[in-house]
Amino acid sequence: MRVMFIGDIVGKPGREMIKMHLKNIKKEYEVDFVIANYENASHGFGLTSQNANELLACGIDCMSGGNHSWDKKEVVALFATHEILRPHNYPEGVEGTGCKVYEVAGEKLAVLNLMGHYSMPYTDNAFRCALSTVETLNAEGVKNIFIDFHAEATSEKRAMMMLLQGKVSGIIGTHTHVSTDDFQIAKGTAYLTDIGLTGCRDNVIGMDEKVPLKQFLTGVKGHFDISKSCKKILQVAIMDFSDGKCLSALKLKYFDDKRVIRTDAWVEE
Repeated sequence: MRVMFIGDIVGKPGREMIKMHLKNIKKEYEVDFVIANYENASHGFGLTSQNANELLACGIDCMSGGNHSWDKKEVVALFATHEILRPHNYPEGVEGTGCKVYEVAGEKLAVLNLMGHYSMPYTDNAFRCALSTVETLNAEGVKNIFIDFHAEATSEKRAMMMLLQGKVSGIIGTHTHVSTDDFQIAKGTAYLTDIGLTGCRDNVIGMDEKVPLKQFLTGVKGHFDISKSCKKILQVAIMDFSDGKCLSALKLKYFDDKRVIRTDAWVEE
C-alpha cells in the first residue's frame, strides 16, 4: 500500500495548497491512503466542522491531531462522525480515539496519533501507550502501523523511533512546523523527526511575524495570527508499506512558485 502523510496544515494558506495539489499528487504517485494533521487547520488553532468537510473532500482519508485538537469545541461531535483522531494517550474517558484501523489495498493499516510530554498538556505516558497499542494491534492481526507523534522535543521523537523501530511501519513527527532533514528507513520503519508545516513559509512557523517578534523582544505575549498574504508550501511524505514494513519512502515539497523538491529517504543497512 502507498500511504501519504501531510503535517500541520496551518490555516487558509495550508488548506489552499491542499486544494491546489492533493488530487494531482494522489494520481501521479498512485497513493492509496492520505493522512493529514488538522490541529492548526482553522486559522491556526483547532478544526471547525466546515474546514473538516473541506479537507476531507479534497481526498484526505484520516486526520490526526495534537495539543490544539480541542481549540474548537465542535470537534468533539466530529470525533463520532468523521475520520478524525486526537492523541491516543489522553486519559481514559476523554472523547474520541487516537487509533483507527482501515482496509487499504487489501491489507490493514492502523493510524496511531500520540502526543509527547515536553511543553505539552498533561497526558498519559506516550511511550507506554505506544507499546501497549502496538501489541494490541499485532494481536488483532494488524501489521502496518503508522504513527503521527505530535511532540516538541526532538529527543522524544527519536526515542520513540528507538523504541519502535522494526515494530511499526512509520513514525513521523509533527508540531514544531519546521521540517528536519533525517528521513530514513531503519529495520523496516520509516522515520522523520518533523515533516514541517503546510501553509505560510515566509514568517514564523506559519504565523504572521509581528506578534512573535514582539514577544521575543519584550516578553509580552499576544495572539498569533495568520498573514492574509504570504508565500506558501505543501510538504508531504509518501511511503510504501507491506507486511508491516516500509519498503521505500520520499518527501515532496511543493512551493507556490511552482518549484517541487524531492528527497528520498535513506536506508540504514
